[in-house]
Amino acid sequence: MTIVVVNDDGWGTAGIRLLAKEMAKIGQVTVIAPDGPRSGNGAAISVVQPMYIKQVDEHDLNGAEVYTTNGTPADCVKIAREVLFANRKIDLLVSGINHGSNAAINAMYSGTIGACLVAAEKGIPAIGWSIDSHAMDVDLHWLQPFLVEITQHLLEEGIAPRTCFNINAPVGEIEGIRWTRQCAGHWEKELVPLTDELPEGVQRGFKLAGQFVNDEPAATDTDIWAMEHQLLSITPLSIDWTDYGSL
Repeated sequence: MTIVVVNDDGWGTAGIRLLAKEMAKIGQVTVIAPDGPRSGNGAAISVVQPMYIKQVDEHDLNGAEVYTTNGTPADCVKIAREVLFANRKIDLLVSGINHGSNAAINAMYSGTIGACLVAAEKGIPAIGWSIDSHAMDVDLHWLQPFLVEITQHLLEEGIAPRTCFNINAPVGEIEGIRWTRQCAGHWEKELVPLTDELPEGVQRGFKLAGQFVNDEPAATDTDIWAMEHQLLSITPLSIDWTDYGSL
C-alpha cells in the first residue's frame, strides 16, 4: 500500500512524525509537508508563488521518504499526485496529526482537512487526524494505538468517492469511539488589537484570538460533545458543499 502523509504544522512536529511512523506499519510511506507552519490555510493553493521541494535526510521513520515544500498543505497533495507519484497510484492520504482541534467550524479553516478535501477531489482516500491541544509537546501516546486500527477499519469498510474523514481526539485517555456530525458553532471576539509599536504608516493592528461558541450545547451526536466526553470523534466530510434543501 502506498501512503502519503501531509500536515499543516510543518515538517518535524511530533504529530506528523508519529503519524508517519505508524502508517509505515501498514504501507510504504512518503511524507510531503510544508517547511513551516501553515495552520489556517484551509484548501489554499499557491497561485502566484512558485513551489519548491526538497528531500530531507531522515532515518527514524521506519523507511519513510520525506520531502518538504514552501507551499501549502493543499499544494502538498498536488505535488504528491503530479510529481512524486506521477506514474504511481496513491492508495491513501493521511493528514496530521494536527496540534489543535479541527472539530466543528474549525474544519473549514484547517489546512489539515484542506489537504484531505483536495485528496478527495483527486479520488484519493483521505483521513485527517487532530488532537484537541495546540501544545507541540502534547501527550500523543493515548491516541497512538488508534491510528493503525481505525485507518485499517475505514479502508476495509471503504471510503466513498468525494468524501474524507475528519478524526478528532481528546487530550488524555480515550474512552471510546463515536461516529459524529459536525457541531454547529461559531467564533467570536476574534481580533485582538495590537499594543506593540506598529510599522511606519500603519494606524491599527490586530492578531487572531477569540473563543469558540457551541451553538447546540445540548446535542449529544456532535464532534465537540464526543471530545468533551473523552471520545474519539469520526466525522465524514464531503467536497460537495451544495445545500440540497435549498434547491
